[in-house]
Amino acid sequence: MAEFGKALLGLGVLLVIAGAGLLLASRFGVPLGRLPGDVSYRGKNVSVFFPLGTSILLSVVLSAIFYLISRFRK
Repeated sequence: MAEFGKALLGLGVLLVIAGAGLLLASRFGVPLGRLPGDVSYRGKNVSVFFPLGTSILLSVVLSAIFYLISRFRK
């Protein structure tokens, strides 16, 4: 049960860091969610949004961060 508690605390810390990062990004004018490649459709009774460009950007940034972490851990 202690391991589950540690995992929940770690997840909470990661969510706080992600939230702070998003707040800072919006404050500095980074248009996350409005990048070229983000698909949005607004119909009469439905709206669909798929952030493809934002997802690709986040994937590249996270891959680079995890690559650097793995290089420095050796």
